[in-house]
Amino acid sequence: MYKLLNEAIDTLMELKPLVNNSTHCEIVVAPVFTALKSVCGRLEGSNIFIAAQNCSTEQKQGARTGEVSAEMIKDTGATHIIIGHSERRQFYGETDETVNLKTRACLANNLTAIVCVGEMLEERESGRAETVVETQLGGALVGLTVSDMKRIIIAYEPVWAIGTGKTATPEQAQEIHAFIRQTLSETQGDEVAQAMRILYGGSVKPENIKELMNQADIDGALVGGASLEAKSFAGIVNYK
Repeated sequence: MYKLLNEAIDTLMELKPLVNNSTHCEIVVAPVFTALKSVCGRLEGSNIFIAAQNCSTEQKQGARTGEVSAEMIKDTGATHIIIGHSERRQFYGETDETVNLKTRACLANNLTAIVCVGEMLEERESGRAETVVETQLGGALVGLTVSDMKRIIIAYEPVWAIGTGKTATPEQAQEIHAFIRQTLSETQGDEVAQAMRILYGGSVKPENIKELMNQADIDGALVGGASLEAKSFAGIVNYK
């Protein structure tokens, strides 16, 4: 919940030339709902895609005051939706069931779902990190087809490393990423698992992105605070 409309536009206009020649990766930014339409218009034709930070579980228009549907998000020009972010789970009661419903709504509108999973500090310390992630992953993807999986990106967020300044070591991150890929191989098939992009999100910054990206199963980053400044985010995009 950062940046008013003009602030969001200014940041992205500063970012645009900094990543204009960055063809080695897919760049997605996720402004607040109120900035989606304006930002999409300003970035049309660029190499930057737009995501919403959340969507409703409901697929049809109706009496759901305060909700924003995937269809409405698509209407702004956005192409992605972040679903099940740890803050949504922690502060707003998001469950594996609602994550699944939102993922289905996203896919029904031909949008790409960035589905988040990750454990709390106490869950890691008690040795349950893999169990928690496996449960969240299974709940989020239940009932989806192999074809559906082509429009899904998984983001691993160790909740204890978000906004705390702490970062999972590259080895810790790689361990869970490899576990996610193995779990996908067992549930969705090896072809899906190998094609799946798995992002790491947890205090990612220009100073640690290269080491994280050197890990075999880390395909990208879900960037938080470091994305609020254009030069910082561009430093992550252009880490090479």
